[in-house]
Amino acid sequence: MKIKVEAVDAYIPKNRVSNQDLAKKVDTSDEWIRSHTGIGARHIASEEETLSYMAAEAAKKVLAKSDTDPLDVDMIILSTITPDYSSTPSSSCIVQDLIGAKNAAAFDIKAACSGFVYGMEIARGLMMTGQYKKILVIGAEKMSSVLNWEDRSTCVLFGDAAGAVLLSPSGDESGLQDSILRAEGQGALALYQKAGGTRNPFHGEIEDKADLYLTMDGRAVYNFAVRVNVSILKELMERNRLSIDDVDWVVPHQANARIISAAAKRLNFPQEKFFMNLEEYANTSAASIPLALTQMEREGKLKRGQRILTVGFGAGLTYAGNYIIW
Repeated sequence: MKIKVEAVDAYIPKNRVSNQDLAKKVDTSDEWIRSHTGIGARHIASEEETLSYMAAEAAKKVLAKSDTDPLDVDMIILSTITPDYSSTPSSSCIVQDLIGAKNAAAFDIKAACSGFVYGMEIARGLMMTGQYKKILVIGAEKMSSVLNWEDRSTCVLFGDAAGAVLLSPSGDESGLQDSILRAEGQGALALYQKAGGTRNPFHGEIEDKADLYLTMDGRAVYNFAVRVNVSILKELMERNRLSIDDVDWVVPHQANARIISAAAKRLNFPQEKFFMNLEEYANTSAASIPLALTQMEREGKLKRGQRILTVGFGAGLTYAGNYIIW
């Protein structure tokens, strides 16, 4: 049984912050950000646009597009590292209530920028049991809430958004064909938020304010990202006997244009096959791939029967890929 993407859509905060806007508050420039990342802007959520609100809005769009009654949704899988609450309840349960999916099971997963890809494969495995017919997979992040806006090395990189897909059984050979999920835990501290968990609980006093925010070893993450982009795409192609000519689109996690370009060169792939929209949205972590798919659909770039490879990579360290026939 193949599992198809019945609908895809996204929610983007209205507040657009350009590089020029950011340069008024941080010691940086449009030229520096573009040359190092390819990013030109990002969308930043308001206080009212909580993580669960954005995720629910994306889910509502998907349900409306597919003409699906929320009561027919069997499960909600929400990937996020920026939940409404640090421990409990899960944001997926809040989303379940907001969209009226009263019959759906709900849980969060935390695989950072690989989270949406992980969620797709988890959903496929559950649907293969025959117990679940319709599953919402959501990638959503409010990265602005965990950024140190005085640290130009990280705050320029991220944005807020949510993207969702509704998965259902496919009546033909289209749909999710294969997935690879991987992790390299030895690199866990290359990208992390020190304070707030049970190892370093936050009780109102902290020696270093920076511990409250995301910190990153940029060089280590860059090297990891290029390497695993190449390895995941190679393995997906070899396992499924695909040549470069067979692949219509590669939809990578939208982290950095230099990472994507380096991976394309190492693979000897035409760079035009790699879809990128990070210039407008920056790195939206788990939301980036469904956000990219949404834009591709709106622009008429996705066509039935196309072979698509997705690849995610991020904190954990995690990396993963899907092979989808659209």
